[in-house]
Amino acid sequence: MKELTQRELAALEILWDIEKGFVNDVLDKYPDPKPPYTTVSSIIRILEDKGYVGHKAYGKTHEYFPLISRIKYKKYVVKDLVGNFFGGSINNVVSFMAEEDELSDSDIREIANLIEKYKRDQS
Repeated sequence: MKELTQRELAALEILWDIEKGFVNDVLDKYPDPKPPYTTVSSIIRILEDKGYVGHKAYGKTHEYFPLISRIKYKKYVVKDLVGNFFGGSINNVVSFMAEEDELSDSDIREIANLIEKYKRDQS
């Protein structure tokens, strides 16, 4: 997978939400001020070149749709982040968050509960 820019991710988020659509459908979902049509069209073509989006042609018009799910992309981003910045170790991530005071007591309890639920589900 290739990394996405913020602009590419914003367009892909819209496609995930609408499931399929033409450039105008994507453009309509952008908040104001909306980017130009040509910008959105270019971003979608870049997403297609990167393998994130496909299309169905209706003459000269194209209807676009995501080729990758939101969850699959999230998994890729998290694995990439953990691999590149934390040596592939979730322990390093949690340690970093704790050392930076980014985890509240309720966050820690929730993590512990998730681990316990995962253990029960695996049994």
